[in-house]
Amino acid sequence: MQKLIETRDIYTDFFTFEGVVKALNGVSIIVNQGETYGLVGESGCGKSVTVRSIMRIVQSPGRIVDGKILLFLSLEDKEQGIDILKRSEAYMESIRGNDISMIFQEASTSLNPVLSIGYQVAESFLLHRLDEMLKETIDTLKGEIESGKFFIAGWWKKFQEFLFKAELDGLEKYTEMVAGIDKRLYELEDAADKASIDERNHLNRKRDRLRKTVPVVQFVRHLPFIKHYGKKLHKTIRIHVVDLLKELGVANPHNVVDMYPHELSGGMQQRIVIAIALACHPKLLIADEPTSNLDVTIQAQIIDLIKILKNTSIASVLFITHDLGLVAEMCDRVTVMYAGDACETAAVKDLFKEPLHPYTKGLLRSVPKLKAQKELESIPGTVPNLIHPPSGCRFHPRCPHAKDICSGDKPPLIEYSEGHFIACYLYI
Repeated sequence: MQKLIETRDIYTDFFTFEGVVKALNGVSIIVNQGETYGLVGESGCGKSVTVRSIMRIVQSPGRIVDGKILLFLSLEDKEQGIDILKRSEAYMESIRGNDISMIFQEASTSLNPVLSIGYQVAESFLLHRLDEMLKETIDTLKGEIESGKFFIAGWWKKFQEFLFKAELDGLEKYTEMVAGIDKRLYELEDAADKASIDERNHLNRKRDRLRKTVPVVQFVRHLPFIKHYGKKLHKTIRIHVVDLLKELGVANPHNVVDMYPHELSGGMQQRIVIAIALACHPKLLIADEPTSNLDVTIQAQIIDLIKILKNTSIASVLFITHDLGLVAEMCDRVTVMYAGDACETAAVKDLFKEPLHPYTKGLLRSVPKLKAQKELESIPGTVPNLIHPPSGCRFHPRCPHAKDICSGDKPPLIEYSEGHFIACYLYI
């Protein structure tokens, strides 16, 4: 299968007052086109840090200190890929929300409480699909000019037509300016000299100013009898927002766009977060425990929705969870993580049929069974402190099969069988 994203030996540390937290210890994963890839493990194992590293949004005081993150998004990148750790923040802003989107944990904290739902979903259209929205608006304006729609008889007709055409000219010039800035930024992307950095910063500021103020005839917006014309772009985007909410099963989307997050239920808030992530039809959707803190019925609805979207709108899904049942239901391949290490990677069927790593076996034994059990099994010991992690294999203090070599060097990740990778000295 064609790769979509690959991480190679990613090390991410958090520099705290107590010491350096070694959150990721050389994590390597490959997400292919068209698959649902799972990251599973107990809380604190590094799942969320891994995807935040991929998105380059690791919170301070965290920092990616080593490794490569390769994207294979276009035909030119299919062989070598683009190492995003060497790219500018402007490049990442063009990727986030457009080619790669993320559903964060806790929908209620992902939404701004003082902005309307419609405004928050529309931001993705303004940032990443602005050219498309402008062209659609321009076509609408041209059609209305040709048909004479909204024009009234007499000298007002000429005045309105003048304003209407002025707005159209402004939108067309604006489209050209944004396209020119984006083209120049792409040309400067690989340049590292000070002059190019200054020019990139200047262009980014100019683009931000342009996006905040669409250059239409400004006084049109303040004339009550002709306000309609100054809001065409916003009406175009609103139509797309309503259509998107309708596709995601949001009831009464025309009313919901004017509501605020606190007026919606938890399940509805989660659908809004998914709508924001899907606004630009991303190639990869990262779902970071999207069903946490939702009741069972709503969880099932969200999971079914992601499945449907996977078959219709999204190329690939990177699904993060601690629930092995969800992994079995959702994923094609999965990586099991422990204390910042990728312990085992395999197709889901192979992992459940023949788990290899002692930690994976312990996780599967701890899942409640339908048949009668005297008591639930658990993995002895506790998760290590990652400021002072164990040497070698980080699981060895809790492993029933630990050998002397396990506390030495970190075990390499080897391919035990086709597509089944394991990092354990029991198989080396």
